[in-house]
Amino acid sequence: MGTEHSKNEGRSSMFFLRKGPKLPAWEDALLSGKEPKSLLKRGLRYVSLSLIMKGMTSAPDFLWGLPEVQKLNLSRNQLVVIPPSLGKLDRLVVLNLGGNCLKCLPKEIGLLRNLKVLFVNMNCLTEVPAELSLCRKLEVLSLSHNCISQLPLSFTDLTSLRKLNLSNNRFVQIPLCIFALRSLDFLHLGSNRLENIAESVQYLVNLQIFIVENNNIRTLPRSLCFITALELLNVDYNAIQTLPDDLYLLRRLPRIAWNPMDKGLHIAHNPLSRPLPEVIEGGLDVLFNYLREKKEHN
Repeated sequence: MGTEHSKNEGRSSMFFLRKGPKLPAWEDALLSGKEPKSLLKRGLRYVSLSLIMKGMTSAPDFLWGLPEVQKLNLSRNQLVVIPPSLGKLDRLVVLNLGGNCLKCLPKEIGLLRNLKVLFVNMNCLTEVPAELSLCRKLEVLSLSHNCISQLPLSFTDLTSLRKLNLSNNRFVQIPLCIFALRSLDFLHLGSNRLENIAESVQYLVNLQIFIVENNNIRTLPRSLCFITALELLNVDYNAIQTLPDDLYLLRRLPRIAWNPMDKGLHIAHNPLSRPLPEVIEGGLDVLFNYLREKKEHN
C-alpha cells in the first residue's frame, strides 16, 4: 500500500513538473505538449518553421524565443498585428506573412539584417515602414494585393533588390525610389491606377520582366525602348493608342504574346489606332519593321 501511494505521488509530481507556465489553449494545441524547438526543421540550407493555415489571430509568444529560425512561414492565417518582438529573429533569411489581415508592419522589421526574401502579399497594408530599407540584403519583396499608394524614399537603399511585386495596390504613379533600384530584373505593377510611365524607367537597365497590365496608361515613354534586357513587357488592358517608334530596339522580346506566362510583348485589349491592330496580327517582326520604317520616314 505504501508502494502504491509513492507511485501515485510520483505521477502527481511528474504532472506538475511537465505543466509549466500555462499557454493559451490554441498555442498549447499547436505545440501538442512538445517543446517549441521541436517544431523547427533543420534542412540543408535553413532552420525553418512553418505555421501556415493554423487559424492564428496572433503570433505565438514562444516564436520570439527561437532566434535560430532562418525561414519562417506564417502565411494564410488571420494575423492582425506582428509585434516588435519580430526584431529578435535577426537570423531570418525568408519571411512569409502573406494572406493575413495585417494593417502595418513593425518598424523593428529593420533589425532583420539578414533578410533576403519577404512576402507580405494579400494583407491590408496602407503603408510600408521606412525601416524596411535597413534590410540591405533584401532581394525579393512582394507587397501585392494591399492598399498601398506610396513607398518611403529610403527604399533607394535596397540596392540588392531584384524582384519587386507591387501589383493590385493603389499606385497612381510609379514611386520615384523604384528608379534607383538598378538591380531589379522583375517589376510587377499590374492592377493599380497608373496613368503613365515616367521617362526615368530607362534607369532600370537590368529589367527583364516588366508588367503594368490593367492600369490607365495612355502612352509608353520612348525611354522604355532603351531597356534592351526586356524579355517580357506586359501592357495588356490599358488605354494605349500608339506605340513608340523605337520599340523595335527591344530585340529580346521573342514574340507577340497572348498567354500571361509567355515572354514577349503583351499588348492586347488596348484601343490601338489603325493600322496597328492589323500590323500586330502579323507578329512581332512585322510590327518592328513597320515601326522602323515609320521612324525612317519621319
